[in-house]
Amino acid sequence: MAATTPEIERGARRWLLRESMGTASVPLILLWSAGTWSWPMAWVLTGLYAAWVGANALLLWPNHKSLLAERAQKRPPGVKGWDMGIMGVVGLLTIGRYVVAGLDVRFGWGPEVPLALSLAAIPVAAVGYALVTWGMVANAWFATHVRIQKDRGQRVATGGPYRWVRHPGYVGSILFEIGSGVMLQSWWAIGIGVASAALFLVRTAMEDRTLKAELPGYSEYAKRTRYRLIPGVW
Repeated sequence: MAATTPEIERGARRWLLRESMGTASVPLILLWSAGTWSWPMAWVLTGLYAAWVGANALLLWPNHKSLLAERAQKRPPGVKGWDMGIMGVVGLLTIGRYVVAGLDVRFGWGPEVPLALSLAAIPVAAVGYALVTWGMVANAWFATHVRIQKDRGQRVATGGPYRWVRHPGYVGSILFEIGSGVMLQSWWAIGIGVASAALFLVRTAMEDRTLKAELPGYSEYAKRTRYRLIPGVW
C-alpha cells in the first residue's frame, strides 16, 4: 500500500465527498427540470455516475490516494489558465445539458430520440467512463486540470490504455459526453454533448503540446505511441 500523509488522507476524503455530492446533484437537476420523478433514463444516468464513483473509490483508494487528493484540489499550483477556461465551459455545458434535457422532457421541444438508440447509448457511456477509470488506474498523475506535477514527481505513463493512445481518458470523456445526451432522449442535449466533445478535442491538442514541451520523456513516448485518441486516425 502506498504511503499517505494526513494531508493526502484529507484530500482523498474531500474527493469522495465532492464526487458523492456531484452524483446526488445529477437526479436533482434532471428531475427538477423535467418536473417528474418518473423519468427512467435520468435514474439510469444517475446509476452510471454512482457506479463510476464507486469503481474509482474501490480501485484508487488503496494505492492512489495522492491522485484522489490531487483531483480534489480546486486550483493546484501550475495549472494552465487555458485549461481552467476550457473546463469551466465544459462544466457549464454539463449542467446545461441536463437542464435542457429535462425541459425537453417536460415541454416536448422536438422529436424524441428513438428508445432503441437511447438504450444503445447506455453501454457507450458506460465504456466511456470505464476508459476514464482505466486511465486513472494506469496513470498516477491523471489530474483534473492540466499542469506539470513536479511536486508529485510526474513521469510519462505508458502502461494500460496508454500503450495504444496518448490520451485514453479523453476518448472516454468524449464517448460519455455524447452518449449521455443520447441516453436522455433529447436532440438538444445531444447537441450540447457534441459541443463538449469538441472542447475535449481542443483540450487534447493543447495538453499534448504542453506535455511535449514540458514533461521530460513525453516527446519520445509520442514518437512510439503515435496517436492521440484514435489509432490510425489522430
